Amino acid sequence: MTDLAVSRRVTQSLVVTPAVVAHRGASSYRPEHTIEAYRMAIRMGADAIELDLVATLDGVLVARHESEISSTTDVADHPEFADRETTKTIDGLSVTGWFVEDFTLAELKTLTARERLGTMRPGSASYDGVCGIPSFNEVLAMVGAETVLGGRSIGVMAELKHAAYFESIGLALDPMLLFDLRRHGLDHPRSRVTVMSFEPTVLRRLAHETKVEIVQLLEAADKRPADLVVAGDPRTYADLCSRDGLEWIDEYADGIGAHKSLVLPRDDAGNISGPSSLVRDAHRLWMTVHVWTLRRENRFLPRNLRSAGGAGAAGDLAAEAQAFLDAGVDGLITDHPDIVLDVVRESDDVIRTGHRNSQFA
Repeated sequence: MTDLAVSRRVTQSLVVTPAVVAHRGASSYRPEHTIEAYRMAIRMGADAIELDLVATLDGVLVARHESEISSTTDVADHPEFADRETTKTIDGLSVTGWFVEDFTLAELKTLTARERLGTMRPGSASYDGVCGIPSFNEVLAMVGAETVLGGRSIGVMAELKHAAYFESIGLALDPMLLFDLRRHGLDHPRSRVTVMSFEPTVLRRLAHETKVEIVQLLEAADKRPADLVVAGDPRTYADLCSRDGLEWIDEYADGIGAHKSLVLPRDDAGNISGPSSLVRDAHRLWMTVHVWTLRRENRFLPRNLRSAGGAGAAGDLAAEAQAFLDAGVDGLITDHPDIVLDVVRESDDVIRTGHRNSQFA
């Protein structure tokens, strides 16, 4: 770990030990959203796995980052599906490719997963063609088995993607989610399942239908939730981060999942220094704060934590993780759970024994 100077956290977390959440599994080591990536993250020691959920033509939730799957599967190599390439408008954007909602689960099971950042992550790309596309049901079954094998409870943070879009085509995601949770006996407040979305509408509805935790995801400040755009609501994510916005979120959610820039803003040069007031403001309402997404490649790091290599070279992810811990976050969502776990463990030791001062305090 880098030689950080940390003796105290600028803002105290609401939890004893902040959670390390594996973003799409151990997605820097195996193709994202595969059973192999999730299982690897769990065996690394991740406290929870994060997955994105979209719906098939026959109404089954599957784990994919987006509805469009050409960059994360080998669908383009299947001539039998060539005629399904199309262009759609989703969340206001025109997208061309192949879409989960045009395939049955059985058809998706004939595809294999691919590393989305193949050039940057050749180790993960070496597993292209090995891993399949899992349903939410299969992921929950795997987590249950790993819980028994490892003797510890593992969290699941499930994000509903394009909720308003899927509802508009007759494939509402929330009934499918509740069906899967209930058949696994997980619709209760001790299940360690969290439901997330960037769209408040589906979360407000779920707050009356489920007992699991709910987290409102927050994008970069200048962007707008897709469902609010459709409804003619002018609010941006910056508005939702205001004290009034947080009080509104508190009506239905247990916490927020914030884009990194909302907690540690970057200056004009691309550097980070001190935190914003977001964590403190959320904690005043007893809402937890998870931050996303921590990655070690220079491309994703603030300029003052990059190494001398190119965009794909490993920068100082440990320092970034420590800066977020100092800001008091309750969870770190990362492609590299092994690295961030080491930081959290060392930071806890430092807090107990008292050493160093943060370079970002």
